[in-house]
Amino acid sequence: MAWLEPLEQLLEEIVLLTTFCLEAISVLCVVVGLFKAAHLAASLNRHHRGQEFPFNQVRLRFGLWLALALEFQLGADILSTTVTPTTQDLLKLGLIAVIRTFLNYFLGKEMAAEMALERERLALSQQRRQE
Repeated sequence: MAWLEPLEQLLEEIVLLTTFCLEAISVLCVVVGLFKAAHLAASLNRHHRGQEFPFNQVRLRFGLWLALALEFQLGADILSTTVTPTTQDLLKLGLIAVIRTFLNYFLGKEMAAEMALERERLALSQQRRQE
């Protein structure tokens, strides 16, 4: 099946290019997340002078970007294992999938808890205004 060789070569090139793009997007997500979290921290620092700094808001904002970066990284790893999967590639893919799953699970729980606290704070501040 000599006619398959050029197609396999083309598929490998497409996978290589797509993997590179996904990894680049992953890096971009981390960088954008860093700047967004830093911007949020700076703006919160100005608004919360003399009060406790809302560190969790900044951490959750950055965590969302990290989770997104992991999604793109997982896509890149899945693609790279489709062409020439080695045992090391498959173990790496499994490990990234486990890390991403745990990160998304705990990040979701923390976000829900933070949103509940924010609703409580808002309700408490509205109650104080009415008094």
